Amino acid sequence: MRIGYKLSSEGFGPNEIIRQAVRAEQVGFDFVEMSDHFHPWLDSQGHSSFTWTVLGAIAARTDRIELATGVTCPSVRYHPAIIAQAAATLALVSDNRFTLGVGAGERLNEHVVGQGFPGARGRHERLREALEIIRLLWTGGYHSYEGKHLQLDDARVFDLPEELPVIAVAASGEVSATIAAELGDGLFATEPEADLVQTYQRLGGQGPRYAEVPLAWAPDEAQAVQAAWQTSRWSVTGWKVMSELPNPVNFDAASRTVTEDDIRQQFAVGPDPDVHVEAVRAYVDAGFDHVVLQNAGPDPDGFLDFFQDTLAVRLRGLG
Repeated sequence: MRIGYKLSSEGFGPNEIIRQAVRAEQVGFDFVEMSDHFHPWLDSQGHSSFTWTVLGAIAARTDRIELATGVTCPSVRYHPAIIAQAAATLALVSDNRFTLGVGAGERLNEHVVGQGFPGARGRHERLREALEIIRLLWTGGYHSYEGKHLQLDDARVFDLPEELPVIAVAASGEVSATIAAELGDGLFATEPEADLVQTYQRLGGQGPRYAEVPLAWAPDEAQAVQAAWQTSRWSVTGWKVMSELPNPVNFDAASRTVTEDDIRQQFAVGPDPDVHVEAVRAYVDAGFDHVVLQNAGPDPDGFLDFFQDTLAVRLRGLG
């Protein structure tokens, strides 16, 4: 099992994210994963830097730790040709430490370019076409592509790494798990659903299985719950809501009724390592082999120390 640390581009500015990534390497994490947003989930989070610039800076400041997007939508706000080029470049400058996590996107980030935001079927169709374009460009040479939604005209990515990045595809059901199995190299998820892993593998998926584990560490449990409510209560609304709302103000309104009990059910909260170990165990038991610790607590450095001093050895004993 490999253990990652989630870098919140919504919660911290770019220089702080780089600092946290350097510390994550120092305390023993295997990889860092960074969200790729245009907007934060909530205005109160206050940040949303450009992920690709920040990951490039992290690559320059670190030596060992692997990098991943978690996740990029390569089919609306970005054209897949741009992502093919960006991912190839990041793989080169990081010495092949980069994994490209992709998904079908959320209206929150994708509507900003004025092309609307398709329904679920259209998003999945676009994601398929985007992955086909990325794969095509990674074969080298000039290529064109004519899809239902996306086109490519006589394009070539000149700088390609000898070892292409792993593509981990975000999935929440059979349709997206099928895309992950057929066009990806790995699976990306946010819930400990064994059925999702089994579907991915039944359809031929054999790659790494990434999952984000929601935690909120603080020396005091009540403080952890309050911090998670302030910055991360949006996650309780569920993906059907999260994929559709257009702006942070909408997420603020939709999540105002979230209670502290809701937070306790969604997050492993407080200072007790047993609570955090059991949260991760649920994902390992479901079949995930790359777990990403997503800390919503108020003290990133305290959590990184907690990982190094207490949590790491216990988590590595899980698998």
